Amino acid sequence: MPKILLVEDNEMNRDMLSRRLERRGYHIVTAGDGEQGLSMARVEAPDLILMDITLPEMDGWEVARLLKADESTRHIPIIALTARVLMSDQAKAFEVGCDDYDTKPVDFARLTEKIGNLLVEK
Repeated sequence: MPKILLVEDNEMNRDMLSRRLERRGYHIVTAGDGEQGLSMARVEAPDLILMDITLPEMDGWEVARLLKADESTRHIPIIALTARVLMSDQAKAFEVGCDDYDTKPVDFARLTEKIGNLLVEK
């Protein structure tokens, strides 16, 4: 069962996504802010990370950059999740090392397709 780290500060979004992904057969671990997400990625060694961009403590851009700079975590695919829909935000996601980008509100079918594609590539 693939393990996904969901880094999301909004409790309602975190709970909803966790439940839906668990029903699809994923094991979900969660973090509520950027610093916790960074720590959890190192400890839990997930197969994939869903990273909210607007987070307290440390934003998702910085967390992704640090994870991709670390030899022990750079192999973990990261999907940036954000309500920001500007092309510059999408470009920044790839610039900091994210492997994909998706917008909120989440289109669950599209997101699970992206997750599946990244886990197959791994």
